[in-house]
Amino acid sequence: MKLQIDNLDGLGPVDYTSAIDGSHSPQVVRKLNQPSELRLSLVADSPEFVVPTTGARVTLGLTNGQDVFTGYLMQSPVFEYLGWGERGPVYRYDLVAQSDEGLLDEKRLPDRCPFLDRSAGDALRQLTQDLLPGVFDTSAVQDLDTLAWYASDPRKSWSQHAAEIAIQARASYRIVNGALIFAPLGATAYALNETDTTFCPEGLKLQPLNRLINDVTVIGQSEPQAYVKDYFVADGLTLKFYLSQTPFTKTSKTLFDEEYTISPLEPTLWSLTDPSSAISVSGGKLQIAGGAGVDGATTMRFAEKVELGGALVMQHGDVMFSAASTGVLGGLYPGAVSIAGCLAGFRITPNGSQSNIQALVNGASSGAPITTLAGHHYLLTTRLYSQEIYRRQQIFHSSVHPSGSGLGGAEVSADVRVVLELQDIDPANPATLVAPSTVLYDGAISGAPDFCTYALANAANLQCAIAFTRLIQAVDAEVRSALPGQGYITQLVGSLEEGAECEITSSSALEFYPQYAPAANQLIEVHYRSLGHALARITNPASIAAQQRGIDNGLHGAVRHPKEPPARTAADCEIAALALLDDATGPAWEGEYDVWSDFLPGNAGDIFPGDALNLVIPSRGATFSAIVGDVEITIRNLEDEHLSYKIKFANDAAKALAFEFEAAKATTSLFVNQLTNAQVGTTYLADLTAAVITQVSSTTVTLNAGVAPPGGGGIEVRWSDAGWGPGNDRNLVGRFTSQTFTIPRLSKVQSCYLRQYDASIPPKYSRYTAALHLDNYPL
Repeated sequence: MKLQIDNLDGLGPVDYTSAIDGSHSPQVVRKLNQPSELRLSLVADSPEFVVPTTGARVTLGLTNGQDVFTGYLMQSPVFEYLGWGERGPVYRYDLVAQSDEGLLDEKRLPDRCPFLDRSAGDALRQLTQDLLPGVFDTSAVQDLDTLAWYASDPRKSWSQHAAEIAIQARASYRIVNGALIFAPLGATAYALNETDTTFCPEGLKLQPLNRLINDVTVIGQSEPQAYVKDYFVADGLTLKFYLSQTPFTKTSKTLFDEEYTISPLEPTLWSLTDPSSAISVSGGKLQIAGGAGVDGATTMRFAEKVELGGALVMQHGDVMFSAASTGVLGGLYPGAVSIAGCLAGFRITPNGSQSNIQALVNGASSGAPITTLAGHHYLLTTRLYSQEIYRRQQIFHSSVHPSGSGLGGAEVSADVRVVLELQDIDPANPATLVAPSTVLYDGAISGAPDFCTYALANAANLQCAIAFTRLIQAVDAEVRSALPGQGYITQLVGSLEEGAECEITSSSALEFYPQYAPAANQLIEVHYRSLGHALARITNPASIAAQQRGIDNGLHGAVRHPKEPPARTAADCEIAALALLDDATGPAWEGEYDVWSDFLPGNAGDIFPGDALNLVIPSRGATFSAIVGDVEITIRNLEDEHLSYKIKFANDAAKALAFEFEAAKATTSLFVNQLTNAQVGTTYLADLTAAVITQVSSTTVTLNAGVAPPGGGGIEVRWSDAGWGPGNDRNLVGRFTSQTFTIPRLSKVQSCYLRQYDASIPPKYSRYTAALHLDNYPL
């Protein structure tokens, strides 16, 4: 063995092997998805001995060049007095070194927006690059599954984030000698067979466990539930209208706010392609002076994708044009950045010495252009409204569904309403600061993509300065209104200085600003999702039947609250339960294997947490595959390099390796419809997301369910959101077999709730309710 320590004193790595205290065997401790540790003691063996310093680089390896440990001293050695020697007092120096990620853990992660639609490996590479660009070799980082959403928290260390990402991908990470390795659990497998000549039966301990679960309840996060539409009629005086339910997102959150104070641009926010050096930062503004003259050649893109879910407000900035310009500002692109591929944005074209600003939707210009004026500022804003908050399901894993083959991850289809608005600000006229914005486009895009690239600038030849750019996750409420005899328009929700007309208050009310008070008999609609708690209970009937004995009905239940990966919706909870039942209904094993390095399983040169052991031990009734969790290496013989390994392992039935659980943070009712594992994904019909009220009289309300009822089924309408099913009529309004139907109106304020059902026995229903609420409609 060879121990080298570089004290960073300019002398380079120094051989400390002869100073190792033989009475205290060095030990390397490796744990799954945690930093490794080296513990050893040194005794001064020459006058040239230098006590290792904090931050020193430590390498322990075999004479064949194989590294057993590489890392850093993260704290000063502990001195232990041994007595008096020929040259004075003698000390033992106890050292604890941490593997290479200790260097990353000392750095603060930058503030960045959540990773969206990125692979697990890509997110891990990015976090590593953020802290120490180019220092670590990431060529062995595999991409693995796509993360729909992952937020890095600067309050956590790099290794904590690496562990969370690894759990979500059912993977393992480690860093050895500056190389970051990220691979699926079990990517490297070794056989442990009692018939092998190197097998050490006395070193193997096996423990079968009773961890059987065939009835699992998964508690998820708060989720969006009912599709709510509140209808109001203004009286010309009222400014505040109270919503019937609490919106899923009831407060706005700024995801990023770029003020352009740093040059060059912050790489955690922006990715720049600028062959002609047209884009720069100066004077507290983003300066764009020209471009490559080709569509898509000069671009400034947001570092992460944008999820077209819920409500988003994208303020592309206060733009001031200095000359005629050509390009696109604030563009959303499902694919490559190009005018033809732009889902929505602001098209800029020359008009003499000025420019035209026009809506760009699905690659084509739309509506009348606005011609810029010299000295004016233009606040460009895109508002996105989708009834689906999350556009992709979470992915969950088990030993049956490993990394790369997880359960879930399906795209959630949705229509997205896009509103493109422009506020013209004349510095010489303060009134324009609070003047209403001009809406350039207001329309719904059917089957909108789930994620888009956001390019603030696609500059063929832009000549402008931009003061700021913001991305706001807004209250997920879409407000539309119509004056008598006119069509509906979208009301702009936000602050008054941003050109908005109303806001959603913390008390779940829609409040108009006084200068935008609704006129008498103006119709107002508010569309949003209600707030609930994600929950699912799934059983495995085959396992239940197999476990029935005597008075035991065979049920083995458990309640789990996943922390990683998060279960954001009831559908996620069902998928998480399936992943848990994959392994929890089988035999659970854990154990450890004490063996000399000369007799490692499968003639392995070394073994790491995350490796797989395929055990074939018929004499103990054990044939199963397990994942190594801990490896403790004790160096008993330095000269001959005999290492003692203690390998601890378990299968997924004993420990859910693709989950991290936590205690539920709030008291949650566990009443939920019970499904079998075979019913998941086949139980619910589509939700009535397009259900609307079409006509109101003093005695009747006419409804349109938005879709034709399924054959043999219908639309069930109730006075409250409860009791769904053919056996309960206590709050039933009626069951209708047509798409449009009329129900009685019983009061000035009235709500009704809709779900569709089919002809199955028992019938299938929509998962979530369409809630329609009338308020302040005259009788």
